[in-house]
Amino acid sequence: MTTERQTSAKAGRKAAFRAATALLFFGAIAVAVAVFGADAAYPWIKALHVVAVISWMAGMLYMPRLFIYHSDSKPDSDQARTFSIMEERLLKVIMNPAMIISWVLGLYIAWTVFGFQGGWLHTKLAAVFALSGVHGYFAKAVKSFGNGNYVRTPRFWRLMNELPTLLMIIIVVLVVVKPF
Repeated sequence: MTTERQTSAKAGRKAAFRAATALLFFGAIAVAVAVFGADAAYPWIKALHVVAVISWMAGMLYMPRLFIYHSDSKPDSDQARTFSIMEERLLKVIMNPAMIISWVLGLYIAWTVFGFQGGWLHTKLAAVFALSGVHGYFAKAVKSFGNGNYVRTPRFWRLMNELPTLLMIIIVVLVVVKPF
């Protein structure tokens, strides 16, 4: 496939359609499972939450890598335009929906299973808020790169690539170990 075919508006509409279909699929599963009762629904909601978190983290770990490559390209080049499209689609088609599903299902689990109780849960929520803030920063950077404004260096983005990893480790340890 040529670059033009990959970056066309038609390709973008197809990607958006696939994302909307996935959201509808997960929504339909959540509604169907909820009909059968909370006990039957919980493992499915938890599984969907884990899938959404994995998808969100995949995007959070890949986006800084795209920024590194984008920073190394000339601002008005075909390569830069391709990176802008890749970044925008990663954000809108994968990261945003995955973050929303992660939050909605995660808050449901925190409320129904844990009653928002536990120091580990409050610390985990703080780490998820921080991860959401990093997500917002990446979204702002996508817009800046799309406008041809290279606000940071490749070295900065290499360091930023570690922040989602660190937050992920903290979140996983808190969920699995529940240290307090």
